[in-house]
This record gives sequence, C-alpha cells and structure tokens, in this order.
Amino acid sequence: MRPGFAVKEGWMRSALMALRADASGATAIEYALIAGLISVSILIWAMSIGTSVSSFLTSVATSL
Repeated sequence: MRPGFAVKEGWMRSALMALRADASGATAIEYALIAGLISVSILIWAMSIGTSVSSFLTSVATSL
C-alpha cells in the first residue's frame, strides 16, 4: 500500500458517511412539496372566489 493511501481512504470514508447522515436535502424537498401544495390550494381557492365574485358583479351590473 502506498504511503498516504490509507489517509485518503479514511478521509473518503468519513466524507461518505457524513453525506449519508446529512438529511438537509430531503428536508428541503419536503418543504418544497409543502409549499407547492399550499400554492395549488391557494390558486384553486382564488379561482373559485373569482368566479363567484365575477358572477355577483355581473348580476349587480345588470340590475343597475
């Protein structure tokens, strides 16, 4: 075995173990999915409210 190879192997092993233990990427994906679901629900809510407000204003305009 070459000198220094064991040191590099140990460093690489510890780096891979640290990446394996790191869960921040998974947390970011979970937050992105939650934000996406909230955005879709707000969009659907706004579209339904917009339709009812539009029909209300149309009925007010025709009654005037």
